[in-house]
Amino acid sequence: MTEEFNESMINEIKEGDKVTGEVQEIEEKQVIIHVNGGKFNGIIPISQLSTHHIDNPSDAVKVGDEIGAYVTKVEYDEENETGAYILSKRQLETEKSYEFLQEQLDNNQTIEAKVTEVVKGGLVVDVGQRGFVPASLISTDFIEDFSGFEGQILKLKVEELDPANNRVILSRKAVEALENAEKKDKLLESLSEGDVIEGKVARLTNFGAFVDIGGVDGLVHVSELSHEHVKSPEDIVAIGDSVKVKIKSVDKDSERISLSIKDTLPSPFEAIKGEINEGEVIEGTVVRLTNFGAFVEIQPGVQGLVHISEISHSHIGTPGEVLQPGEAVSVKILSVDPENERISLSIKATLPDENIIESDSATTQSYLNDNSEDEDNPTLGDVFGDKLKDFKF
Repeated sequence: MTEEFNESMINEIKEGDKVTGEVQEIEEKQVIIHVNGGKFNGIIPISQLSTHHIDNPSDAVKVGDEIGAYVTKVEYDEENETGAYILSKRQLETEKSYEFLQEQLDNNQTIEAKVTEVVKGGLVVDVGQRGFVPASLISTDFIEDFSGFEGQILKLKVEELDPANNRVILSRKAVEALENAEKKDKLLESLSEGDVIEGKVARLTNFGAFVDIGGVDGLVHVSELSHEHVKSPEDIVAIGDSVKVKIKSVDKDSERISLSIKDTLPSPFEAIKGEINEGEVIEGTVVRLTNFGAFVEIQPGVQGLVHISEISHSHIGTPGEVLQPGEAVSVKILSVDPENERISLSIKATLPDENIIESDSATTQSYLNDNSEDEDNPTLGDVFGDKLKDFKF
């Protein structure tokens, strides 16, 4: 009977059970617990006190604390009828942590966690256990040095849970992406065509510059970088430059924003008032060709149009037959419209008419080279007859 009684008492609390108790004593490498409803006290080794590394048991608990733990082993000395429950507070904390994290993952919720350590591959965070934020999931932007994150409390989303391998992967990048999307929607709603705002050059392409105007990138086409002809965006701006831009158009559905730096700058036409006049012949450079003519730059940022009909005295099918970009030409100013910033030019007016020259030259040469003594050639007398007889010299 006594043996059966003792066995039943021992089996009241068994390995794997969850128990509660009060911290009675803190030793150097373990904590003594009075287990509620148990025959023996419980012992929690320092390694099982917390999901984080601690140097002293007092870093995790203090005398009088009521705590929960799992029974990992039951030790019993039959001879002396003494025993102890070996407990793990860490195991219980890990289980609760996984339950919480799984709930957040299922509901796509955001949590907060403190960065406890910065390692080569990312950030270690406290989520009730050791969580990890890989370098690739720290930010939507490239970050080379993570050291500034140590000690910070970050907003995170749960990416992956694997209790069997003690694996908890979290993402700050997912939170940033969501915040950026919300910020983008608000910004797109607030933008209007004609607004002039500040931005920062984010990246360059051969066709223009993308400018960050507050979480959203807009494109400044190469033709909108300057009043002057621009060969390459790198000639005008650099990544990181702060610039003033004017909004030309906003397509909220496609999230495309067209910007202009040129429209925020003084017009070069203001600087040429009174300097160029109709009828003047000046030098210029062909900057581009169209099917209807050629645009010629006559001063930095100031272009005029040479209509195809004003390029040559001869008929041409396209401007490219006689002109090419970069070519220096003389042009005559036909008209200046400062209000609409339009200048009409003519190359033809600076050139002699080859057809007329050839015609005149042929007639002159024919006359000069005519040494014929043909009697049939008429004389003045033959032409005017008797009308000359009364003329007195």
